[in-house]
Amino acid sequence: MEIKYKLIALDVDGTLLTDDHQLLDEVREAVREAAGKGAEIVLCTGRGPMGAFPVLEELGLSGTLITHNGAATVQSVDRSVLFQYDIDQRYIGEFISYCREFDIHYDLNTAFEMMVEKMTPEAAEMYKIHQAEPTVMSNGQQLPSGLVKLTLFGTKESMDFVQSYWEKRQTPLQIIRSGDLFIDVQHPGASKGEALRQLAEGRGIPREKILAIGNYFNDISMLQFAGLGIAMDNSPELVKEAADVVTGSNNDSGVASAIRAYI
Repeated sequence: MEIKYKLIALDVDGTLLTDDHQLLDEVREAVREAAGKGAEIVLCTGRGPMGAFPVLEELGLSGTLITHNGAATVQSVDRSVLFQYDIDQRYIGEFISYCREFDIHYDLNTAFEMMVEKMTPEAAEMYKIHQAEPTVMSNGQQLPSGLVKLTLFGTKESMDFVQSYWEKRQTPLQIIRSGDLFIDVQHPGASKGEALRQLAEGRGIPREKILAIGNYFNDISMLQFAGLGIAMDNSPELVKEAADVVTGSNNDSGVASAIRAYI
C-alpha cells in the first residue's frame, strides 16, 4: 500500500526536541519507522546546518534539511546548498548598529558559517545547547558575502521590545520571531513554506502528499503549505489556528503521536 504522505517536514526546537533539548526514544523510533515506510524526512529549522546535522544524525538519517527558516536548503551527505536567499547587505547595517547601541547579542550567518562580534556567558551557553560553534570576528572585519540570516538573542522581555520597535519601522528585510529568545532578520522571500514548496516541486511531490509539524510562528508558512499541517500542543494559539490539527506537546512525544496517527 502506498504511503499517504511522501514528505514529512519536521521543526526541531520545541517540536522534535523537548524543552531540555532531548530527542525522546519514542519520537526517534516513530520518525525512523516513517522513513522506513518510504517517507522522506526533512528537518525544517531556524538553526543553521551545523546545528541541525547532529539532530539528523541522532535520528539515524541523512538527506535534505531546510535551515535558517528556509533561507538555505542543504544536503547532509555532501554539504551542498540546493538554494538560498541572500540578504541585501545595504540594509543589514542598521540592525548591527541597533544591536551595538542597545547591547543586544547577535550573530551573522552564511549557509554554513556563524559569526559573532563578541561572546557573553549567556550566549555561550545558548550556542552549546544548540550545538553551534560561532567564530568571533576581528575588529574591522568586513561582512562576508552570502549572508542569509542575522539573529538577535536575549531575554523574552528584551526580544518583545525589539520586535515591537522594528515592527514600527520600515525595512525591506523580513523580521521573524523564531523563538521566545530569538528574532531572525532575513530575505523577505525566505520562509519554511517557500523552501518546502521549492523542494517539493523539485521532487515532483504534490502538497497534499506533504505532512508538516511545527510549534512556533516561523512554522506557520509550512503548516499552511503542507497537505496536513500539525501544530504541537505547546504552540502559541496563532500557530494552532494556522494548523489543521493539534498533537501532543514536545515533552510528551507529540511528534510520535502525530506520525503514528497519520502515517
